[in-house]
Amino acid sequence: MAVRWGIVSAGLISNDFTTALRTLPRSEHQVVAVAARDLSRAKEFAQKHDIPKAYGSYEELARDPNVEVAYIGTQHPQHKAAVLLCLAAGKAVLCEKPMGVNAAEVREMVAEARSRGLFLMEAIWTRFFPAVEALRAALAQGTLGDLRVARAEFGKALTHIPRAVDWAQAGGGLLDLGIYCIQFISMVFGGQKPEKISAVGRRHETGVDDTVTVLLQYPGGVHSSFTCSISSELCNTAYVSGTKGMAQILDPCWCPTELVVKGERKEFPLPSTPNKEFHFTNGAGMTYEARHVRECLRKGLKESPVIPLAESELLADILEEVRKAIGVTFPQDKH
Repeated sequence: MAVRWGIVSAGLISNDFTTALRTLPRSEHQVVAVAARDLSRAKEFAQKHDIPKAYGSYEELARDPNVEVAYIGTQHPQHKAAVLLCLAAGKAVLCEKPMGVNAAEVREMVAEARSRGLFLMEAIWTRFFPAVEALRAALAQGTLGDLRVARAEFGKALTHIPRAVDWAQAGGGLLDLGIYCIQFISMVFGGQKPEKISAVGRRHETGVDDTVTVLLQYPGGVHSSFTCSISSELCNTAYVSGTKGMAQILDPCWCPTELVVKGERKEFPLPSTPNKEFHFTNGAGMTYEARHVRECLRKGLKESPVIPLAESELLADILEEVRKAIGVTFPQDKH
């Protein structure tokens, strides 16, 4: 049975996710509806991607009985309302990262999904790339010995993009890029809660965070750090080291195709997508998370074992604590 997707928002990320879905077998994935706040944009998107229904409001898509799972590709501050709307209509939901602007938003969405017994997952697509799955397998086998330290860097020159520096839209490096760094660290340290977090940061003139470095201490004396930036290109790699060696995820670490374990380099080519255009780097890799969602739904799961909801809450807690430490607040934060 095919999973029937409804796409909420007709922006660039929704475009890539829909393009990726359409490379998968129609017997497994079908896009049955798209909604935008402007009907003409929804219709244009539907025409481009051969989607049967286009709606000029998210409410109409949520009410469509043919939609089984909603993909939320709106901007960060619109995630919560869209997720709650779709859950209230009985839909399973895959919500783009970061799930919420702050921890309270994420907790509200998680509580709603749990109380309704519906599937909800934060779309941390990185975790489903074969290179990252291979890293998790190596860690599970103890290949690196006792872990000691992890580090991730993600920086791009994005200050020319209005959304990246827009305070009202919860722009800045932490929510856009830092989420990738902290999810990597959290993954290699088994989703544990850090014991201590310290951060230093530079703010952009609009009030969002520009460049931030974070130090995290975890139970058992292991620690990690990450740096994210919207004003400068960083090395965009991630590594974890233990008593028996190091594993590195090479650039682009947020959608990687190469892993080096103890000096041995392995390549994991992307799925072939001839004649398909993606806006974002390695967009074809969105198929990995889509397949995972289908697997979860077919098994009747209410959350992903790879990105459990408790970990989405934890990631939001950490990002919020870092923002507090460097003095960045957003309109969505309750003072």
